[in-house]
Amino acid sequence: MAQYDFPKIQKKLSKYLDEDRMTHTMGVMYTCAALAMAHGYDLEDAQAAGLLHDSAKCIPNKKKLKMCEEHKIPVTEFEKTHPFLLHAKLGAYIARDKYDITDEEILTSITYHTTGRPGMSILEKIVYIADYIEPMRDKAPNLSRIRKLAFEDLDECMYEILKDTLAYLDENPKDCDSTTKDAFLFYKDLHMERKGNK
Repeated sequence: MAQYDFPKIQKKLSKYLDEDRMTHTMGVMYTCAALAMAHGYDLEDAQAAGLLHDSAKCIPNKKKLKMCEEHKIPVTEFEKTHPFLLHAKLGAYIARDKYDITDEEILTSITYHTTGRPGMSILEKIVYIADYIEPMRDKAPNLSRIRKLAFEDLDECMYEILKDTLAYLDENPKDCDSTTKDAFLFYKDLHMERKGNK
């Protein structure tokens, strides 16, 4: 079982994140642990992923693009015009390079915590959902229902979150990454199959 020095990681991380982002990060870390308990996942891995999911969030957008170039991290055309999304890919790089995280599942859960993707692993779903429902979040619609669902059914919870996210992004369709649309269609199909509508 992996052993992480969480106080040490927190201390280092707090130098790079502002106070609000750090508060959010701790909320995500504890929510990841709670979801891991509910769904039989390794608690330490879930906490490590939650703690490091936004490690690149406070890097200025221009620097994000520059760092991706320097470290040969592929950037899509969409990401070039929406560089804030790069904090996910860059966060996975930082987790590996600066915090010695080698577990691929933790790294991919950081990579996809913003957009989601079709066929996510348990940990990817846990981090994506924890980022959406952690205690400081209060803006999203249907939050109390989604929070309850998160502890019952991860796939159904993904469907509900992606549905609400796309409804929100539909107001500005140019701001929606194709990966998020693909993720929604995947979890919508799953939802329909379970409902026996397919």
